[in-house]
Amino acid sequence: MDLQLAGKVVLVVGGHGLVGRAVVERLRDEGATVVPASRTAPDGLALDAADDASVAEGFAAVMREHGRLDGLVVTAAPSARTLDPTRNSEPAQVAEAFAGKTLTFLRLANAALEPMLQQGHGSIVGISGQGAFATGNIAGSVRNAALIVAAKHLADQAAGTGVTVNVVSPGLVTETPGAEVAHGGSGESRPADTASLVAFLLSPLAGAVSGESIAVGHRSRGYTGL
Repeated sequence: MDLQLAGKVVLVVGGHGLVGRAVVERLRDEGATVVPASRTAPDGLALDAADDASVAEGFAAVMREHGRLDGLVVTAAPSARTLDPTRNSEPAQVAEAFAGKTLTFLRLANAALEPMLQQGHGSIVGISGQGAFATGNIAGSVRNAALIVAAKHLADQAAGTGVTVNVVSPGLVTETPGAEVAHGGSGESRPADTASLVAFLLSPLAGAVSGESIAVGHRSRGYTGL
């Protein structure tokens, strides 16, 4: 299926990580012009998503070179497995996790909205995680849930403008996912699975889909949410 991404300019922040690399590869396979970005970029754009000035300069550089920005993917956050399990409820770790994921997304999405609103089109996709739907790790849950809430606010803010904002929430991401899904748990998936969903949400074929949080991997077996 042709996702109609040929020639689209997409900035992938966190584009050198496990999921980010898969997103970059998939989008390039679709013919998009992809700019991978990270703090210490081996290629693409050097951008520190925790620094307002670096973000502003990074987006300005993309606009200078390409004259447009059709898509933004934000996957720039450490894995939840990097959080210290002995500090799950410690305010300092919760605040650090929130800043590293939710505020990073919000900072980048706000920067992308300006050129996209001027163009009258664009798609923003944030990578959250199924930890948002489970208890047991306050820092991991809060950072993911808050990203989803922030994205919904931005989607509503942009409603009717041609700009969409969505979130993809994978469970455990690994190159060798297991088939078993434990009761109360989420299913494992490959980086390429997340990349495929991201590519669709950036595609014109996704139409007016906006304000959604979509799980990758079986979502929370044994529970339902309306």
